[in-house]
Amino acid sequence: MTHQQSTLRFLGATDTVTGSRYLLEAGGKRVLVDCGLFQGYKRSRERNRTPFPVPPESIDAVVLTHAHLDHTGYVPVLVRNGFTGPVIATEGTTDLCKLLLPDSGYLQEEEARYATHRGSAGHNPALPLYTAADAVASLNSFTVRAFDDPLDIGGGMELTLLPAGHILGAAQVHVRMGSRSVHFTGDLGRSDDPLMFPPRPLPATDVLVTESTYGNRKHSTVAPEKQLADIINRVAKRGGVVLVAAFAVGRAETLMLHLSRLRSKNLIPDIPVYLNSPMAIDASGMYQRHPEEHRLGEQEYRNMYKIARLTRSVDESKLLNLRGGPMIIISASGMLTGGRILHHLAAYGSDPKNAVILSGYQAGGTRGAALAAGGRELRVYGEDIVVRAEVIQMESLSAHADADGIIAWMKATEKAPRMTYITHGEPDASDALRLRIKRELGWRARVPEHLETISVEEPR
Repeated sequence: MTHQQSTLRFLGATDTVTGSRYLLEAGGKRVLVDCGLFQGYKRSRERNRTPFPVPPESIDAVVLTHAHLDHTGYVPVLVRNGFTGPVIATEGTTDLCKLLLPDSGYLQEEEARYATHRGSAGHNPALPLYTAADAVASLNSFTVRAFDDPLDIGGGMELTLLPAGHILGAAQVHVRMGSRSVHFTGDLGRSDDPLMFPPRPLPATDVLVTESTYGNRKHSTVAPEKQLADIINRVAKRGGVVLVAAFAVGRAETLMLHLSRLRSKNLIPDIPVYLNSPMAIDASGMYQRHPEEHRLGEQEYRNMYKIARLTRSVDESKLLNLRGGPMIIISASGMLTGGRILHHLAAYGSDPKNAVILSGYQAGGTRGAALAAGGRELRVYGEDIVVRAEVIQMESLSAHADADGIIAWMKATEKAPRMTYITHGEPDASDALRLRIKRELGWRARVPEHLETISVEEPR
């Protein structure tokens, strides 16, 4: 094997905050780090439909950093199209993928049915990217790897998963390639996250591939509990409904933790709270099964789930649209791309006494991003709805490290990487982080191009 064969190809997440896919090649072996869906703008989503840049059957292994769909949502397509190797992930990530991937397949089928009905697809009937059955079949490929347990992939490649904070099971991926190493941040959690422990410090590495979701932003210094209390008290006083668009995994838990703490201190009124997301309800049990990964004690955990009425069935969900306020509904999806939150938005969004809380990052091209930017007309299931409800974007709830957090995490490493590649961010966020890394740390840093290949030996 000549060392020149060690390469890294950027197959996604280079000019966008979604579609994380990185291909490592060494000694005749191919490993794909993350296998995510492109989301948001149509231009990005269309990449999900183009043939994968290398034949799926030529890939020896896939390793996942964490369960969110922009890192895992393409796995069912890869497996269906010929990938036969293992999908390596932590236990937490594997458990969550059992929820997220079949649900994603189901939503793809729903969208295809809707597009066929509307006649808006290029072909009739419209075809889903993959089905729930494809997703279930792909779960057979998963193989669980513990944190800090090195795995020899062959071709001189050895990979190790390190805790990343962020959500349950989230990992950084450290890959030794002969005499060199490449380190992937995955999505980095915050040092002050109320739920998850902070990410493991950056080990020495030759090449660093970092996310930059919040590369140009600082999280609000307003305590999220205070901000939540203010909104809830204001809306409850006017008899309104607080709709919270939450990611079913991670964010829903954090929100209920804050709500149970506020309620125990009598800082918010005793109005009904509904957790209307079967996936979030199922994910809750997983946090309980992995106490070593988060900060919560058993009692606080129980209080957190006592505060909400858990809504599973579609009929119960529909009844909430007739109930009226005051109440709080926590529902998915977090960027208003689909799911039950859209039905609630159609029911309650037009009334100014209600409020919509966007509880995290809104990728460009999503309904959530349009609302956050001040847009007040949204297309939901073929109808235009005018949003007159108060809209609040709560950046303080984010489970991502902000720009200061990423820089502080990098600064603590023993030796600077030979090269840092900035990915998984909108273009201005990635470029802002690149500038800070160069100016404040004095490191070489660059934003790679989509489909670019670099040599791990001589990174440029």
